[in-house]
Amino acid sequence: MSEPVRQSDVLDPARAQAMQVALGQDPDLGPDDVLPPFFHQLYFWTPAPPGGLGRDGHPRVGGLIPDMGLPRRMWAGGRLAFDAPLRLGVPATRVSFCEAATRKVGRTGPLAFVTLRHEIVQEGVTCVTEWQDLVYREDPDPAALRPVPPVARTDEEAVEVRDFDATLLFRYSALTFNGHRIHYDQPYAREIEGYGGLVVHGPLLAQHLMLMAEAALGPLDRFEFRATAPLMHSETGMFCRKERAFWVRGPDGRLCMTARA
Repeated sequence: MSEPVRQSDVLDPARAQAMQVALGQDPDLGPDDVLPPFFHQLYFWTPAPPGGLGRDGHPRVGGLIPDMGLPRRMWAGGRLAFDAPLRLGVPATRVSFCEAATRKVGRTGPLAFVTLRHEIVQEGVTCVTEWQDLVYREDPDPAALRPVPPVARTDEEAVEVRDFDATLLFRYSALTFNGHRIHYDQPYAREIEGYGGLVVHGPLLAQHLMLMAEAALGPLDRFEFRATAPLMHSETGMFCRKERAFWVRGPDGRLCMTARA
């Protein structure tokens, strides 16, 4: 397994305010305020020069993420433990580990699964531990039938309706330093990776669900999510809650993400 990667950053309030604006919130965060859940995605960037990028815009695999020999990357889900608040304006360190890397053959062909663990420490305290599940797969076969996505439940007790556009996807990509071309390069998303348009970031869907969960339940101590089908930038998403269960329903009723707080 690869060596851990250590990164340090100051949790700049201006970056958190920019995220608030992108999400349609008032930019009211300042120094020493508690960072909202999952806003740590705005920090600990890993820039790579142009020659160090793969065809999809991500840094080339190797190092922390082993080369599994498959070209398409998806953020399939994650789990988070919020054990202490992260505070803005204070230096923090993230240590990243590759916890597992396996291959298998599924219905659509070979798959590879990689689990990363990130530990974020501030003033000597581990504040957030995040497990990030990545899936790698082959390019789609244009002649193959598309898999049928699961159907979302409809028994929610609360729902928030959200629209996405290319500007929001661009802003989120910029704020998280995510170069994945499926979020801003429509010809690439359609012709190479086989999507129906620009793909809304899985972490952006999870971000909305976490903010929804915090508003309903108070400060989070645990949260987990799993992506089940992509949501396109031209589609409206229904963000649903029943007790501690959360999910995203697409306009055709498909389940795009499921989560639990």
